[in-house]
Amino acid sequence: MKKISIIGAGMTGSTAAHWLAERELADVVLVDVVEGMPQGKGLDLLEAMPIIGKDSSILGTNDYADTQDSDIVIITAGVARKPGMSRDDLLTTNAAIVGTAATETLKYSPNAFFIVLTNPLDTMAYLTLKKTGLPRNRVIGQAGILDSARMRAFVALETGVSVENIQCYVLGGHGDEMVPLTRHSNIAGIPLREYIPADKLEAIVNRTRKGGGEIVNLLKTGSAYYAPSVAVAQMAEAILKDKKLIVPCAAYMQGEYGLNDMFFGVPVMLGAGGMEKIIEYKLDADEKAAFEKSAASVKETHAALKKLVQL
Repeated sequence: MKKISIIGAGMTGSTAAHWLAERELADVVLVDVVEGMPQGKGLDLLEAMPIIGKDSSILGTNDYADTQDSDIVIITAGVARKPGMSRDDLLTTNAAIVGTAATETLKYSPNAFFIVLTNPLDTMAYLTLKKTGLPRNRVIGQAGILDSARMRAFVALETGVSVENIQCYVLGGHGDEMVPLTRHSNIAGIPLREYIPADKLEAIVNRTRKGGGEIVNLLKTGSAYYAPSVAVAQMAEAILKDKKLIVPCAAYMQGEYGLNDMFFGVPVMLGAGGMEKIIEYKLDADEKAAFEKSAASVKETHAALKKLVQL
């Protein structure tokens, strides 16, 4: 059985463990600094396995040594947003947490792929890459799958069409400047622009951009965890099963889309080599402008990180 370690056993980390164990994809190790909490959640989940007939092992621990020889390390550790906070407000606190998680797990699993979920997402993925010194194919950020899923859900609510027939592509930084590509998104091959009135489509785009904030404001004491965690499970499955799945993820850019030395949400192919390829869409003038606006926002947060941390 493959092994996946999840750093951070809060709502997102423990729910990711749930999705992964339920799919019998790997044995799961849940790591957290809080004593007893990952152990309790891990044991509870382990005791659920006989009921669903799955032989996944789940271990909760406070010790990074238990992550030894992980195939994939998922970093969800960090503080969640509170109402009124942007993802970027979390930078200082989460940089310290993610930096430690990355370097400690690498000691025990030098061959692992890293999937980063902690906000501000693009910048935490950049920090992980720089702290570990790994090649870019082995560090990926989860954002685009989640943002695209939110858009698909809103399109389904608007049209009454099955989510299976709806394909949406949201690129760019994981923030309010993200870029939903309405021209490339479709319902059973019909472009959204032809299926949904312009004002309704604009409302869906705006709700997608603010999708995380909408949930933060409703919950008041946390942020989304069901959808972000299953998005991570999809990425892990694509890598472990060598699926060559094309999904939007945060990837380290080396000239693609005219961007360099930063993480940014683009369509990538996930397989046994991790992030195996970046797919480049031809963007029209409006899309390019939105793309560049989003990139400028991500670059600002990257610059703020560099002032905080020696990389």
